[in-house]
Amino acid sequence: MLSIRKYIQLTKPTIILLVAITGMMTMAAEGTLFTRPVSMLLCLLAIMLSAGSANAFNQFIDRDIDSIMDRTRKRRPLPLDHLTPARAFIFALILGVASNVYLWIKFTPLASLISVGTILFYIFVYTLWLKRRHYYNIVIGGAAGATAPLIASAAANGKISVIAWVGFLIIFIWTPPHFWALALAIKDEYAKVKIPMLPNVLGDKRTRFEILIYTVLLLPITLIPVIGSRAGWFYIVAAVLLWIWYMKGTIVQFKVATIASYKKLFYVSIGYLFFLFIAFGVDGAIRYWSGS
Repeated sequence: MLSIRKYIQLTKPTIILLVAITGMMTMAAEGTLFTRPVSMLLCLLAIMLSAGSANAFNQFIDRDIDSIMDRTRKRRPLPLDHLTPARAFIFALILGVASNVYLWIKFTPLASLISVGTILFYIFVYTLWLKRRHYYNIVIGGAAGATAPLIASAAANGKISVIAWVGFLIIFIWTPPHFWALALAIKDEYAKVKIPMLPNVLGDKRTRFEILIYTVLLLPITLIPVIGSRAGWFYIVAAVLLWIWYMKGTIVQFKVATIASYKKLFYVSIGYLFFLFIAFGVDGAIRYWSGS
């Protein structure tokens, strides 16, 4: 059981949970979750395994810096020598191949291609190239974490719906301020491993300002589904209230500028995305069962 837990840790299960929520709630917003529940849950499992593959490859590649940073060296299996790099690589490969072959055969080639592209983008564009070279690493690299709605929609429909693209855009815009809050809190750790996160390169003030700008942008983007009646009253009210909650935390960190405020904002941002997509899915369920 101990070994199984270490392999699970390679997949970054907290991140996978968010991937699962964004994928599932996109299916719910489209209505496909309710027409084919078993099939869609199996699709969701494949998406989660594919995301786990990308995360395991990331830990395999970053094992050098993970062994130095306090945030990771006592928590991740490779720095702790609980798994060998070879086993981590093989595990990541098996997850990636199995999940994407399943998506191709059981669902659609488009879903599989997007999923494979996500893994490759996360490995080569973000982890190997941008992360250690440019302070906007998470802005571009964050696209890899936003594709669950696209994969889910492609698997269900054979094409990507407008709702799925909105889900992608929400996660894409949410990702930078989410990670920058953490980067502000642990910038000394990033400095130790020479990762050029935004606060390490351009300073705390610039980072706090960019967090504010990105958070402001989230409100109009989250309200795009209102156009064309792709969202109902439940989602609209939830999106506005959740944004106010998130914006309050953002303003606090902008003014107070303490490690405690940065860490709090980091966790608030996770709660924001989690509950926003829950609202997205619940609103879809309301519209589906009411026939609207």
